[in-house]
Amino acid sequence: MTSGNCIFCKIASGAVPALKVFESDDAVAFLDISPLAPGHTLLIPKSHYRDLIDVPEDVLARLTSHLPKLAGAVLRVTGATGLNLLQNTGESSGQAVFHVHFHLIPRVADDRLGFRWNAGAYSPGEDKAIQAALRAALAGA
Repeated sequence: MTSGNCIFCKIASGAVPALKVFESDDAVAFLDISPLAPGHTLLIPKSHYRDLIDVPEDVLARLTSHLPKLAGAVLRVTGATGLNLLQNTGESSGQAVFHVHFHLIPRVADDRLGFRWNAGAYSPGEDKAIQAALRAALAGA
């Protein structure tokens, strides 16, 4: 299954060139054309799925099974001391290409990439209400 206007489908099919670093029957990994750091790699399924919610569990399991090997290679090749694994679902999260994909972003101390964890806090009772709602949603899923 592919989407005719999707750049990642075109890369997966070979219609558009990319600097591929890994390929299997159902997945491909390639260097990001606009990297946040040298070695920034994207992992995609060859079939088109809009976002994380759209991917069947078995496809996602096969896709993500490649992450440890890719992460290790990115770290070894770049000499990075850390790595961010990023997956954006939905425009408000920063998803720009609507074909599910994972970013492997090599990191080093003081690289100034800017990702910071701006932790917040729940208001009284909010955490328990969200917990109950999530449990109910998962039970009905």
